[in-house]
Amino acid sequence: MKFSILPLVFVLLNLKPIFAQQPTASEVLEKAIAYHDPNGNWANFNQTFQVTMTTPNNADRVSDITINLPEEYFSLTATRDRLETTFTIDKGTCTTSITDSIAQKGARTPCETAALYKNYYTYLYGLPMKLKDPGANLSPKVEKVRFKDKDYLKLKVTYDETVGSDVWFFYFNPTTYAMEVYQFFKGDPNGKGKDTGEYILLSEETTVQDIKMPKIREWYYNKDDKYLGTDTITK
Repeated sequence: MKFSILPLVFVLLNLKPIFAQQPTASEVLEKAIAYHDPNGNWANFNQTFQVTMTTPNNADRVSDITINLPEEYFSLTATRDRLETTFTIDKGTCTTSITDSIAQKGARTPCETAALYKNYYTYLYGLPMKLKDPGANLSPKVEKVRFKDKDYLKLKVTYDETVGSDVWFFYFNPTTYAMEVYQFFKGDPNGKGKDTGEYILLSEETTVQDIKMPKIREWYYNKDDKYLGTDTITK
């Protein structure tokens, strides 16, 4: 009896994607890190770059930032309306141009502000590599989602209590694994944290020490999509 195996081959080829193994959260993260930091340079990052923050109804703030991870050094010089302020943390020792006499009563101390800036810029510009830091807890689930008319692989990250209480989500291009969006909620996004936090749209890229960093970050409220501002790497 003569028969053709071509129909069977056709069926098997079309079934293959159905049975293809979905990448795990760890695999997605590793591929994202390989895309952004292919040579593993983040651990030895030592660069100065400039970020311009644009917000509605305010003058731009231009920040010259130095991050030297091997030497545990961070410095930020921010200029807005011709007023310049500096914050430096060198191996845990803080210096700043702000004196206690001009610090706002009840606000953070100048050195608390310096630590905030250090953590903020080191975290955001170290993503996605920073997601492997101690205290970061990667959920094993990978979600395929559509956000702002684009398809993504979505990862969830929570943190140990000593690190932070925010719940973070990261959205990766399913083809290149480039990080294109991240989002955070102040608590359970399905509970009390539902109407809190922000999402950040990332666009363009610039290369700093062979690391692909998002050049433009646009910030919006989760609850109503209100635009908050834009951070742009300008140097």
